[in-house]
Amino acid sequence: MSDSPFAEQPYQGIATFGRRTHTRDLTGADAAIVGIPYDGATSYRSGTRLGPRAIREQSLLLWGYNNALGVAPFDVLRVVDFGDVNVVPVDVQATHRAIEGEVSPVIAAGVRVVALGGDHSISLPLLRAHAAKFGPLAVVHFDAHPDTWDSEFGGQRYSHGTPFRRAIEEGLIDSTAYVQIGIRGPTAGPQDYEDARRLGARMITLDEALRIGPSAVIDEVRQRVGTRPLYTTLDIDAVDPAFAPGTGTPEVGGFTSHQMLELIRGLVGLNLVGADLVEVSPPYDHSQITAILAANLVFELLSVMAARKKTDQTVS
Repeated sequence: MSDSPFAEQPYQGIATFGRRTHTRDLTGADAAIVGIPYDGATSYRSGTRLGPRAIREQSLLLWGYNNALGVAPFDVLRVVDFGDVNVVPVDVQATHRAIEGEVSPVIAAGVRVVALGGDHSISLPLLRAHAAKFGPLAVVHFDAHPDTWDSEFGGQRYSHGTPFRRAIEEGLIDSTAYVQIGIRGPTAGPQDYEDARRLGARMITLDEALRIGPSAVIDEVRQRVGTRPLYTTLDIDAVDPAFAPGTGTPEVGGFTSHQMLELIRGLVGLNLVGADLVEVSPPYDHSQITAILAANLVFELLSVMAARKKTDQTVS
């Protein structure tokens, strides 16, 4: 029998991400999958605490080679499944402290973190942990919503609608290299988009993205990011709910699955130091199509990291 982790059928075995070893021993690791099963900061439908498990289950369909990018990420990178952060369901700030406390040593060890959410509030402590090592980050943010509100729930400053305002206020994001992609849908008023732009975000709405096309979107991203350390955050509701129904705050008219894959592949060559994929809510998923897409998007993010490592090795 083959020693390859992909020798087993998708319905066999323990569901670590991509059948990677479940360990907290980071010796020799290049990247770590970290689950953050928290949904206490959602504003509509809950259930994203079950997202990391669902994404891992569907990742068993990933056979290992990315034909679009010409790379086998699990061969180029030693990827481990770090398991889950021990979150506090009733306390967003305690959860944020737990995320930062568990993830910071991983990043400090030179291991790249790809986090599975969980709601979008988890991006704030992840950005804190990354900025502690890399300084202010370039951020590419795929989402239906800007998530730059000042508060929700009667003045609460920490929710899944506020993480990027807090991150900008804390100096975690280089606002000259902060791009929001896919923003759409009704809002309380024009100030929601205006606030994001005042904070420095380059907002590429869904309408603009479709008008100019994925290549032009990626061209602008590459121009703005340059050689800066890049953090990518992907809210699954950037994708149309026809393709990703399992999410807490769905907005009609988003990207197709293929468009989202194309946009992530467009990050190849950039210095992607960390990423998260959030807001997968399995109770609202149908036939696991959202979790299947999410697993593949994480595979693409790992492929982008692997392609960069191959390039760096060739140059050196």
